Order: sequence, then structure tokens, then C-alpha cells
Amino acid sequence: MSIKQISVFLENKPGMLENMTSLLAENKIDIRALSLAEAEEFGIVRIIVNDVYDTMTVLKDHDFVCKITPVVAVAIPDEPGGLDNVLKALKKHEINIKYMYAFLDAYDKDKAYMIFKVEDEQAAAGALKKENIKVIDEEDIFKD
Repeated sequence: MSIKQISVFLENKPGMLENMTSLLAENKIDIRALSLAEAEEFGIVRIIVNDVYDTMTVLKDHDFVCKITPVVAVAIPDEPGGLDNVLKALKKHEINIKYMYAFLDAYDKDKAYMIFKVEDEQAAAGALKKENIKVIDEEDIFKD
């Protein structure tokens, strides 16, 4: 079980991120999670959106360089040790984390979501489920 994340490569110049978010807003695309990593000349924006196909189409039609990447998402209780339990489970099953980021549940303030990029999303999801950690999908993130 994995979620589709969109990675957008942006030139590291003022206004580039806002150009992208304005385009998505104009097209009624809901960004639920966002991470920005920068390098010297470009940045990588990683987003979880309500409609991956429409988002990719809009971005590519406006000359943004982007790709879809599978990631694993988990629901974590917003309490001390919540993240640590997930990390312990991944370590136990020898799952390496390439990067991760978090966002809060829009409907349940006692829960956070963590997005993990790993080598093998299916292995990570299976390992987390074995440890009774809730792996989520797009429907969970965008529930009404």
C-alpha cells in the first residue's frame, strides 16, 4: 500500500514556489502535505494532492518538471513516542528511510501523518502492519 507523491523541480529563484501554488489553486487542486528541499540551483517540492492525474497534467502543461513517486504514509497518535514507535518498527524490519515529512490530520487533531520514502514501499507497509501501525492511503488523507 503506497501513496503517490508528486515531486516538482523548481529553479531556486524568488516566486517559483508561489507560481506553482497559484497554478494549483487556480485549478482547484488541494495540497494536503508539502515538503521543500533546496539545493544550490533548484529545489524539490514534494506534495500529496487530492488528484494526482490532474495535478501532473496541469504542471506539465505549464512546463514544470515533475514526477510521481510512491511513498508510505502512516497515522501516528499525536503523543510522546508516537514517531519513535514507527521508527523502531522500521528499524526492526531493516527498512531504511530516505526521507520523511509530517502533516496533521485536518479532521482529527490528535493524529499526525508521516510520509516515508523507502526503498521498497510494499515491504515497509507490510512491516508496519505486522507491528500494528496503521498504514494509510489517499482515501484516508482526503476523507471528508
